[in-house]
Amino acid sequence: MTDTPVVTAPPVAQKRPHSFTHHGITIEDPYAWLRDAGYPKVTDEEVLAHLKAENAWFEGRMKPFEPLVDTLFKEMRARIKEDDSSVPAKDGDWYYWTEYQEGAQYKQWWRKPAAGGRDGTEGKELLLDESVLAEGHEYFRLGAFSISKDATKLAYAIDTDGSERFTARIKDLGTGELLADEIPGTLSSLIWVAGDKALVYSLANENWRTDNARLHWLGQPIESDVELFHEDDEGFRVGSGLSSDEKWLVIATSDHETSEARIVSADDPLGEQRLVKARKAGVEYDIDIAGDRVFVHTNDTHENFRLAQTTLNKLDEWDTLIAGSDDFYLTGFEMFEAFYVTEGRLHGLDQVEVRYYDDPARIEPVAFPEASYTAGLGDNPEYETDTLRLSYFSMVTPGTVYDYDPKTRELTTLKVQEIPSGYDASQYATERLMITARDGTEIPVSLMMRKDTPLDGSAPLHLYGYGAYGHAVSPYFSTARLSLVDRGVIYAIAHIRGGDDLGRRWYLDGKLKKRTNTFNDFVDIAKGLIERGYSAKGRVTASGGSAGGELMGAIVNSDPDLWGAVVAQVPFVDVLNTMLDATLPLTPGEWPEWGNPIEDAEAFALIHSYSPYDQVSAQAYPPMLVTGGLNDPRVTYWEPTKWVARLREMKTDDNELLLKMNMGAGHGGKSGRFDSLREVAEEFAFILWQLGMADGVGEADGAGGAEPA
Repeated sequence: MTDTPVVTAPPVAQKRPHSFTHHGITIEDPYAWLRDAGYPKVTDEEVLAHLKAENAWFEGRMKPFEPLVDTLFKEMRARIKEDDSSVPAKDGDWYYWTEYQEGAQYKQWWRKPAAGGRDGTEGKELLLDESVLAEGHEYFRLGAFSISKDATKLAYAIDTDGSERFTARIKDLGTGELLADEIPGTLSSLIWVAGDKALVYSLANENWRTDNARLHWLGQPIESDVELFHEDDEGFRVGSGLSSDEKWLVIATSDHETSEARIVSADDPLGEQRLVKARKAGVEYDIDIAGDRVFVHTNDTHENFRLAQTTLNKLDEWDTLIAGSDDFYLTGFEMFEAFYVTEGRLHGLDQVEVRYYDDPARIEPVAFPEASYTAGLGDNPEYETDTLRLSYFSMVTPGTVYDYDPKTRELTTLKVQEIPSGYDASQYATERLMITARDGTEIPVSLMMRKDTPLDGSAPLHLYGYGAYGHAVSPYFSTARLSLVDRGVIYAIAHIRGGDDLGRRWYLDGKLKKRTNTFNDFVDIAKGLIERGYSAKGRVTASGGSAGGELMGAIVNSDPDLWGAVVAQVPFVDVLNTMLDATLPLTPGEWPEWGNPIEDAEAFALIHSYSPYDQVSAQAYPPMLVTGGLNDPRVTYWEPTKWVARLREMKTDDNELLLKMNMGAGHGGKSGRFDSLREVAEEFAFILWQLGMADGVGEADGAGGAEPA
């Protein structure tokens, strides 16, 4: 934290008359001025002054707890192996891996000749040093990283302000020099085609939408780049990739519920494109190709997806290989020369199965050592392989990397996440419970705690949730989480509807007209855990980010007295305004998720009924920490800013309300591994402060924090 002037009162945003009318309903929005008219550039001095005032208030209120933040940060950092490296993965004649040097915020990318074996060091080459690229920048993120097929060139893309508009460069790995080619404004992978003479990429248009696939010939000016495909539907996004056998370029376009794909020869990207199957509303599919065999993963006959197969000469005629199932949710597949692998979830538990082209009845599930876990395919770049790289962890088991041999069906441990400060898994317990929601649906929740934590209602409990876009939150392992758990906090992950934790229906039952199920599930899990003696009212804290931040906004409006503290990270809380503005980067593509309030009066009314910003009322709210990013293209900075302004105006309590705006970052907060970890330490310190567990550190005068019940 920086030295800041003493601030004695929170900033109060001006109210300026502003209203709009849709479907005969007029909405007052007196804080609309906090959106800079020149966005994505933010230069309005009044807006910037208000954000700086919020940051000064945040720093002033947190200053007495800097020792706690320091303590938490040191704990978290001590659990990280600073000079760490990934397990090398073989791709052709080389092994590739990443390393962190001690004290470094960013990775290095390395390779060595495969002839020396995975564990050898002879011929080790540094391909890219992120720390060097990040020098002089407050923010840095490496996007695409792509080695040419002949392994002589590297294409990569970087973002230095958090706006997620990446600049692509090409490096000659023989000389170490950068080629003159430079492509600004990309938002995509970088695909080598035409015998490594060209790259396929997508540009973000002025509305930050990838509506194109483009071809760049090395050494030619970008003005001469060819647009291979253009998407006219503003709600769809375009992405490209290579088939498993690397013979085909696949150009795909999709929104949240409909997709379409084309293929063209990777050696002749300007050749004839072949449409796999024309888009049909509500039907999603993705494809892969190996030789003449084409596999299709689609929900055309079952919401939990099936795997179909066809051939190159009849792309649109699909024969079922694995039928859709009410119990098994097929999430994806990968093709290899001798076999293929399916991934999915059975009753919410990850499944990895090896299957064979010549014997469809031969199914070999990979057996994992725990009853509750998260597992999946790792980095498997080679089509011709006889082993599979897998990743594995649970809430109490650190991340583990395996090689799996399909012939012997044995797992070989290659690496277990090292925790330098020490970790004894036997001291911790994990549980998976089912809590009955108000509509009778059983909702899973995963918990982690120390085994000596009392289960008599006296323990604090932290509940995390997301619940949107069909994104499942797995029972993952976190070293940072231990700083709460070791202080007696029970950590819980709510597997609420809106994610696809229990299958596609789980997702569908938390979107559009059923969106409020997500919020109700989260609240009902908290109440159910209280009823079972895991915690008590006012001792439950909560956090979520982005769409999970919308969740936080909804639950503090509906059940404010339930929570001891709430952290809302880059929260999507001005939902109605955002969904009404088709010029914003994500809005048209989001209508299948939330509804289109411009055209649909029912969608307008529903979104308005739960939009956290619109539903702030005159009531007591729990202590809250809200974060945002000035350059965030996903949840624009004014959403958390307007929400906090309205909360300050309306709330009737003296509880803490803090807004931290990252002035040089985007959706993910600060980018360096230690800078981002310190932000976690700040959030945990806020939670512990509000629970009265600040380890003897005195409260700021007039803090008004929630006392433990």
